[in-house]
Amino acid sequence: MSEAVNRLNAALENRYRIERELGEGGRAESSINEREVNAVLEITTRRRFFGGAATATLGLLVPRATAASDVPRRQVSPEARLRELEIQLPPTPQPVATYVPAVLVGNVLYAAGHTPRLPDGSPDYQGKVGRDFTVEQGREAARTVGLNILSTVRNALGSLDRVARLVRTFGMINADPEFTQHPQVINGFSDFMVEVFGEDLGKGTRAAVGMGSLPFGMAVEIETYWEIRA
Repeated sequence: MSEAVNRLNAALENRYRIERELGEGGRAESSINEREVNAVLEITTRRRFFGGAATATLGLLVPRATAASDVPRRQVSPEARLRELEIQLPPTPQPVATYVPAVLVGNVLYAAGHTPRLPDGSPDYQGKVGRDFTVEQGREAARTVGLNILSTVRNALGSLDRVARLVRTFGMINADPEFTQHPQVINGFSDFMVEVFGEDLGKGTRAAVGMGSLPFGMAVEIETYWEIRA
């Protein structure tokens, strides 16, 4: 197959060269064998039909530019990114009720709802977004939640490099009843995940909803699901 294609390409190049030399009205003789062309087309067509990489057009017998989908997706090292960003994660938050911070089931890590608690465990950002806090302050609270979640994930796995991707984010905002910018608040968390894990692996499905209240009156709570490498 490859030998026939190489011969066909060489013959085509030779023919085009001669026709250019003869001029616009010239017609060059070619060593291309019509039966050989038909045979190559038949083979390539069959390979395409059965899932092969070849195509049935002569134009695609020449080298093509590599498509974006052909390039392996580059895995970002989240641990390296944290060092690059000079971010130190806080101590792992401890449960304040009857639950565990994270549960690994198969290759999915379910992280419990986290809030913007301080390193000593005391609540922070207590109040409602849209009344006590601006959208930007809500974003800061959501980013703080992200730091606490990553601390829990690292503690559960030993290293953030075991994370394959963020699967789902469920963001809750303690918001004024008239507040409507919930997605912008949770972007504080989501943008931080993209910083650490990259554009492809740091984004997942998401919900951002308003709540009448949240634990200890804090402004944001976020729950996440993660795909884990073996």
